[in-house]
Amino acid sequence: MAAFVAKQMVGNKLNAVKDSAVGGDGGDDENDKEKEEEAERERQEAIREAEERRKEKHRKMEEEREKMRQEIRDKYNIKKKEEIVEQAPQEEPNPLMRKKKTPEELAAEAEQEDLDDFTKLKNSIETQVNEIKTQIEGKCSLQ
Repeated sequence: MAAFVAKQMVGNKLNAVKDSAVGGDGGDDENDKEKEEEAERERQEAIREAEERRKEKHRKMEEEREKMRQEIRDKYNIKKKEEIVEQAPQEEPNPLMRKKKTPEELAAEAEQEDLDDFTKLKNSIETQVNEIKTQIEGKCSLQ
């Protein structure tokens, strides 16, 4: 139905263009614009109505299907699966979309890192290696 209405509107517009090109009087420009606007409104209304009918048809079909499903469940004593809204598993968030941390959170993380035994050991070894490196560089100078 909507396709028919759309074709009809296009035909009307083509006829209006032909008439204005052939007639050439130019006095009916406002009238033609009004007709075109009215035709466009009618076309949009027809499309909207067709879409509503389509949605209603599909809603009814789904109701019938659900009725049939329920009859089958009743016949074979099958319980309907309850639709559980599960939260998606927490994947590693996109680093570009992550929430910015407050200065308090950053300070807490830095303090936590300092408290970690492994991190303490790593930092002490790094400082000792750097001290030894500077001592060696001071004793070994190329001339």
